[in-house]
Amino acid sequence: MSVTLSPSVFFDFTHPKVTELNDQVVTSQMSDTEKAVALYYAVRDGIKYNPYVFEANPVTLSASHCLEAGQSYCIPKAVLLGALCRANGIEARIGLADVRNHLSSPALIEWLRSDVFVMHGYTEIKLDGKWVKATPAFDKTLCERMGVEPLAFNGRDDSIFHEFNGEGHRHMEYVQEHGHFDDVPFDFIVEGVVRAYPHLLGEHQADPKRQLIDE
Repeated sequence: MSVTLSPSVFFDFTHPKVTELNDQVVTSQMSDTEKAVALYYAVRDGIKYNPYVFEANPVTLSASHCLEAGQSYCIPKAVLLGALCRANGIEARIGLADVRNHLSSPALIEWLRSDVFVMHGYTEIKLDGKWVKATPAFDKTLCERMGVEPLAFNGRDDSIFHEFNGEGHRHMEYVQEHGHFDDVPFDFIVEGVVRAYPHLLGEHQADPKRQLIDE
């Protein structure tokens, strides 16, 4: 079996919670593309985007943990989508890149002490013989608050960034691609985060109760 179809500690699609969600979203009558699209929207809007829950703990990057928590950031959400695709025999892997203006609030930029967001995660899915990119990170409610259209995914074209916001201003820019990975490169991710934001693993620990937009 291909690695991009296999379960792993991170892509743990045999977990009962992941299996339960899959059964709620897809049917055997759907094509692979229809399944991938349906799963994309289930992850995008079913898991609230919250970057403040980052921890240097591999458990928190697994598909099942993301699903059970009900809120997470780009990497675990991308892993969850990939795991669900693999559960349906659809090859999937994770892609990583550094981006600027990542649907950020002033509070988030202050917390990170940077406007560059390293190790942004998205899912690569093989459909009709072609790898396509999908970013299920930003839920519809968040996008509405930020004044941008939520990213759509049709299973044929890459869906990876909000280039402009609703007023025509550039909103997200990919500044460095790290490539794709068959499984989550945990050490590589943590090293990148520590290098970019050393304070996050020091006195300023992530607070899962914080929200992307302070209300």
